[in-house]
Amino acid sequence: MAGLGLFNLEKEKAKHLFTNETNLTDLFRNQITSLTIHIRRIKKEPTTTKEITIIFTDIFTMFTNLKYLNFKPFSNFTQYLSFETLSPIINCPTIVELHVNVKSFFDCLYLLDGRLPQLRVFHVDISWFGHSQHEIVNNMENLPNLECFSLNCNQDSSAYDELVIPLLHRMLNLKRLHLYLVINYKNMFIDGDNLKTNILNRMVQLNQFTFSIRSSLWLTNQTKFISNEDIQHTFEYFSTNQIISYVDYFHKLGRGECHIYSYPYKENEYHRITNNFPGGIFKYVREISLFDERPFEHEFFFQISQSFPLIEKLTVNNEKVQNNKSDNLSIIEYPRLSYLDLLEVHEDYVKQFLIDTNSCLPNNVALIVDYEILKKATENFTRQTTRNCSKLCRLAILCEYEVTDDLSQYFPQAKITYSYEYFK
Repeated sequence: MAGLGLFNLEKEKAKHLFTNETNLTDLFRNQITSLTIHIRRIKKEPTTTKEITIIFTDIFTMFTNLKYLNFKPFSNFTQYLSFETLSPIINCPTIVELHVNVKSFFDCLYLLDGRLPQLRVFHVDISWFGHSQHEIVNNMENLPNLECFSLNCNQDSSAYDELVIPLLHRMLNLKRLHLYLVINYKNMFIDGDNLKTNILNRMVQLNQFTFSIRSSLWLTNQTKFISNEDIQHTFEYFSTNQIISYVDYFHKLGRGECHIYSYPYKENEYHRITNNFPGGIFKYVREISLFDERPFEHEFFFQISQSFPLIEKLTVNNEKVQNNKSDNLSIIEYPRLSYLDLLEVHEDYVKQFLIDTNSCLPNNVALIVDYEILKKATENFTRQTTRNCSKLCRLAILCEYEVTDDLSQYFPQAKITYSYEYFK
C-alpha cells in the first residue's frame, strides 16, 4: 500500500529513530501518509510514560503528510500517553484518523482542543477518568469535523454526566459512535431512556451506535428494584442492533449492577459475568471475568466455554460452595486458555479446573491461586484426580510462609513463584 509505514522496533531503536534527524526520516517525511507503530520491549525493562509520549509527539514533526496513525505500540502490555506534565506541542493539520491509548480523560480532551483540525476518526482507550482534570482544559469548542468516535475505559468512573456527555454534545456531525464504559451512577441504571435523551436526541447525524455500558449503584433504602424487563422496555424504540441487558443485585456488597450492550459484541474483553448471563456467541472476546454472590455450578462453566470459545484469560471471583458435585459431569474444554486467576475463590472452583474429569486444559496454562485454598483442593498435594496440575507451565501462589517440596513435586512442569506480580 502506497504511503504506508509500519514500524516494528525494539525500544532503544524506536527512541533513536524518533529523537534524531536522520536521512531515512528525511526521505519519508512527505511520502508516508499512514503509520502503525509497534515497539518490542526487551527483557522486562520498563518504558516510561514520558518516553512513549515523546516518541508520539516526534512522529508529527517528522512525518509532515500523515493522515492515519495507529499508536498503540505495545502488544504484550498496555502503555498510555500522558500530556499533563509534558504538555508537548502537537500540531498536525493533515491527520484524519487516530488510534491511541491515553492515561486520563484530560489527555483525550488535550488531543481534541484544535491541534488536530482535520480529525475525522478518533479511537481512544482511557486508563481512568481522573478527578476534575477537565478544569485544566478549557476547550469547549464544537468538533464539527469528527464523524467517528470510539471511547473505551474499563475502570469505574462517576464522570458520565460531568465529562462524557458534554464531550459527545460537541460532536455535532458524528455518524458513528462506540462506547465501552463502567459507570458508578447516581440512583438509577443507565438504560435506553438515558441513551435516547443524552445521545440519540442530541446527535441527529448518528447512524451507527454500538456500546457496552455497565452501570452500578449503591443499594440504600430501595423500595423498588428495577428488573431486567424494565430495562429492556426502555430499548423499545431502538431500531438498530439487538440490545442485550441483565441486572444483578449483590446484597452482601450493597450494590446493584446493570450491563447493557449492543449485539453482536465486538470487544475483546467481557467482565463481571454472573449467573444471570443470557448467553450468546462472543467470537472476539479473549479475556473474561466471572463474579457472583451465588455459586457457579458446572453447567454455568459449560455455558461460558460455549459462549466464549477463544478465551485466553479467565478470572473467577466466587466464594460460595458449589451445590452440584456429581461424578457424572461432562468435561469442559478450554482450548485457548493460557491464564487462570483463582485468587478469590472457594476451593470448589480450584477443583473445577484442576480435576481432569471436570475440565480439559491446554499444556501451557499459568495459574494464580491462594496457597491454603490450593492445599485444600488437592488434599495437601496428594489428590490423584487433579491431573490438570501437570499441564501448568507457571504457578503463582500467595502464602505467608515457606512451603514444602510437595508443591514442586505436585506441579512438575510449572515454574513456581510466590507473587502474582510475576504475571504482570
